[in-house]
Amino acid sequence: MSLSKLSTVCLALALALGMSACTPEVGSEAWCKQMKEKPSGDWTANEATDYAKHCVF
Repeated sequence: MSLSKLSTVCLALALALGMSACTPEVGSEAWCKQMKEKPSGDWTANEATDYAKHCVF
């Protein structure tokens, strides 16, 4: 693997890890608030199920 490819892979991994660290834990108060602000048409089936389980009931 060339140095430029290795650099690109490392940068992509660092960005992915950095972005995932900003997401609140599913079921937390912050997550429920974030989901409430997100248009329900953009929710995945898993998000809708988790929202109902953690934020409604």
